[in-house]
Amino acid sequence: MADINFHFDPICPWAWITSRWVTEVQQLRNYDVSWKFISLKMINESTDYSKMSPGHLEGHVFGLEVLRIASAARTAEGNPGVASVYTAFGTAVHTNHRREEAMKDSQAFYLKVLTEAGLPSKWAESSTDSAHDEVIRFESQAALERTGKDVGTPIITFNPQTDREASLFGPVISKIPRGDEAVRLWDAVQVIAESGVSEIKRTLRARPQYD
Repeated sequence: MADINFHFDPICPWAWITSRWVTEVQQLRNYDVSWKFISLKMINESTDYSKMSPGHLEGHVFGLEVLRIASAARTAEGNPGVASVYTAFGTAVHTNHRREEAMKDSQAFYLKVLTEAGLPSKWAESSTDSAHDEVIRFESQAALERTGKDVGTPIITFNPQTDREASLFGPVISKIPRGDEAVRLWDAVQVIAESGVSEIKRTLRARPQYD
């Protein structure tokens, strides 16, 4: 049984930063992380994208298509397959600042990133396969049932399927904590999640730092 469920959409830069913090703690504490889906496109189905800043619709569609690729990877290789796809696309889009390339020709980008990462290029074909949408929608809904609506990605569940299960949206962090700093933040967030606190928030944030 996993120690952590981490629900992500690959297009979200904040989820990417949080996920690298999770992988840092995963290594330090030998946690088992189950990588789960949450589609910003699906949870914003009633949204009028014309009222949002430019690029949101394209980004959310991209996120859904990469989640389909991750779903194909899960079918082929299980949870490690999902982790490998997320790492490959998160590194390309966010760490290596290739979002513009991804939006210009997404289908070519999917094939290129998979090939660069040494992953099966045939997974790129799944980006347009809506057969994967059922599991993506199910996991998106499951995440929102744990936190309530009006949140985004990431969503973390501590100790899933136990009497200590607790979930939170976030944390939204601007840089990746490492070493002792990562563990201290982890312990603090877990305490907050298990305490039943519903919201701690400020809107001021620094620009995302991916290194």
